[in-house]
Amino acid sequence: MSCQVTVLYFARSAELVGLRSESVCVPQRISSLQLWEEIVKIHPRLAAIRDQVVFAVRQEYVLLGDQLLVLQPGDEVAIIPPISGG
Repeated sequence: MSCQVTVLYFARSAELVGLRSESVCVPQRISSLQLWEEIVKIHPRLAAIRDQVVFAVRQEYVLLGDQLLVLQPGDEVAIIPPISGG
C-alpha cells in the first residue's frame, strides 16, 4: 500500500528542489533510506547532500538506513540538511 505524505524541505534542500513542501506518494512501509531514494528520484539534485541530510518523520529525527518506517497518510517528512556554523 502507498500513502501521500508531505515532504518539507529546509535550507539547502529547499534551494536544490526549489520548493518548501510537496505531497509525495510512497509505500506505507519503507525504510528511511528507501524513502530518501524515492525523493531523490523526484529531485535528483538532492543526491548532492545525501551524506549530510537528516530526516524528521512526525517531528522525530530518523537516520538514513534500514530503519523501517510505517507512514500514515498526511505524515510530515522533513529533509533537514546540516546547519553550517561559523
